[in-house]
Amino acid sequence: MENQVAHHDISWQKLLVHDTTTLNYSYLIQWHFVWIPISQSKKMSDARPKSIVFITGVFISNICWTEWKTFFEDNGYDCFAPAWPHKDFSAEDLRNRPVNDPIAKNTLNSLLDHYASIIRTLPAKPILIGHSLGGLIVQLLLQKDIAVAGVAIHSFPPKGINRFWLSFLKIIWEAMVLFTVGDGTYMMSFNKWRYTITNGMKYEQQKELYYLYAIPESKKVIREAFNCIAKIDFDRTHVPLLITSGGNDKLIPPSLNYSNYRKYSSNSSVTEYIEFRTHTHLVFGTPSWKEEAGCILHWLGKLNTIQ
Repeated sequence: MENQVAHHDISWQKLLVHDTTTLNYSYLIQWHFVWIPISQSKKMSDARPKSIVFITGVFISNICWTEWKTFFEDNGYDCFAPAWPHKDFSAEDLRNRPVNDPIAKNTLNSLLDHYASIIRTLPAKPILIGHSLGGLIVQLLLQKDIAVAGVAIHSFPPKGINRFWLSFLKIIWEAMVLFTVGDGTYMMSFNKWRYTITNGMKYEQQKELYYLYAIPESKKVIREAFNCIAKIDFDRTHVPLLITSGGNDKLIPPSLNYSNYRKYSSNSSVTEYIEFRTHTHLVFGTPSWKEEAGCILHWLGKLNTIQ
């Protein structure tokens, strides 16, 4: 069923979304009805985007997307998961490098330029899917009008979101290394990985994932995530955006992701939020990854169905 209204000489069409809260499943869905221009909705349905660019967060190798890439490729998408600059090596190799490794030169600004340049080489605007700080990068790149949709998974909160959550501040405060000098790399310890990234998992699985994924990080990237570079224009019209969170995420708790979602105020844009009640911060290498990936796949398909 189609509904249309006249508004400033623009015809609008309602995007069919679920307006329910499913408490009997392991995820909590909070979606809403929104209005989008018919010209935009036809553009989405007539030419389904074929490419997905996956964007990695801090402390984790880009090989984390291997299962996700296979999953979405099996569902008809061309997928890319480029490494951050100076990180296109194995996790073990990167962990054994000195603190003055070129990784330390990375900044949030340089990462935005890095991914924007990759995206602009593609034949058409892609879908962007990012995890943690990669989710923040997705939100920032959507402001550059170089994508058709974005998914921010357990996203690092942008500037303007209340970030005074104890567990979040505790790990990020140390990662910023405010009480040390120098601009070298920072390597998260296994104990902190267990507490903030893989909490709730068995010890052997935590250790396996640490050696598989964990890599050193640039202090500059994390510091810049707290300044004006990480600012989002929440009032600006944007392409469809989905923000997800994990109910057991100790690093970036769902309250931060929900506040991030609620900040978007444009009534002419699709912004949606899903909380996976049992999920931790890590959405890779665990049985739960497919639940989150499957829900994102459904959301992307739903964008092409206008009723």
